[in-house]
Amino acid sequence: MKHPFSSYRKLFPILENTVQLSSCSQSALSLPVRQAIDDYLDTWLRRGHDWGYWMEQVALARAEFARMIHASADDIAVLGSVSDAASAIASALRFDPDRPEIVTTTLDFPSICHVWLAQQPRGAQTRFVTAQAGGTDTSERVEAAVDGRTALVSVSHACFYDGQIVDIGATGRAARRHGALQFVDAYQSAGSVAIDVRAQDVDILASGAQKYLLGIPGIAFLYVRPELARKLVPTVTGWIGSVNPFAFNPAQLDFADGAARFNTGTPPMVCASAARASMALLNEVGVPAIEDWLGQLSAVAIEEAKRLRLGVASPTAPGAKGANTAIRIANAADIEARMRDAGYVVSARNDVIRVAPHFYNDADDVVGCLRELARLTR
Repeated sequence: MKHPFSSYRKLFPILENTVQLSSCSQSALSLPVRQAIDDYLDTWLRRGHDWGYWMEQVALARAEFARMIHASADDIAVLGSVSDAASAIASALRFDPDRPEIVTTTLDFPSICHVWLAQQPRGAQTRFVTAQAGGTDTSERVEAAVDGRTALVSVSHACFYDGQIVDIGATGRAARRHGALQFVDAYQSAGSVAIDVRAQDVDILASGAQKYLLGIPGIAFLYVRPELARKLVPTVTGWIGSVNPFAFNPAQLDFADGAARFNTGTPPMVCASAARASMALLNEVGVPAIEDWLGQLSAVAIEEAKRLRLGVASPTAPGAKGANTAIRIANAADIEARMRDAGYVVSARNDVIRVAPHFYNDADDVVGCLRELARLTR
């Protein structure tokens, strides 16, 4: 199987002696990202302070994320984590007695679910739809759960545990039919699955940078549909969310127009520098082409796992999951450490080892990893 992105492998030095297949947790460090971090540190070292350059990096990162999801940079806020983004959105919602419910699933990431559960004192009721590992009907289950009492539908575009994909267009349409909003957690999809927030009519979408966006922890991007953003008034805020932060007026709270009102304090500038470089690389390669290649690697992973009689926790139907193929391993944390010693970086979650390639990986990486897994578990 020819690797269409083999020329890019040289940008990821770890691949010279280690196979990194942990993009569901942390992707490999690229030379452009390393250079962006070094440039940030260099300006700090030489100039002591370069607010203009640092804020330019934040603006460029916003623009790269917007380009990736087919939005405008004005529709993007920058926060510290997806949990922060969800909290800011939650703070702007009302949970009336006749519409108190947040619909989510049992396979959504706990951090986001905890944000919704924390709204209970404000009248919110969180309704968990049972989602099955390896299933392909989560979208339909969510759609069936939405009704006139639903205020918000919250879904993971790709599941952190088994990689299964939710049809955010279908769940979003179900939300709109009943007068509800949809929040999409794209942390496990952005950078590896094509997203078009306009074509998919997305209300709200958030992603952090360290996974398939090839960046580092400490930064998240929040998209809010423009017409919606103007209607929402957050109570989680900070000076960068105001109309004119540099007025330094402590007695006036005037929210910026659009998604910028969801900005909070001073943005994570070094993280933005890394994210600008990482997403520029992804946009150069093209996420649709990356998604196609990762689909081919998924097929390789599933076929090889079956041949080796490894239990696959992920959906096996084509297109039903993202890049992550979850392999059932009883002592997953121990096996993760032993895999690292053998030269393979993978990611354990509870009872699975997640094999999560990115565009820089090839079929030999995936096959070799699964064969080592089989060896270590027998």
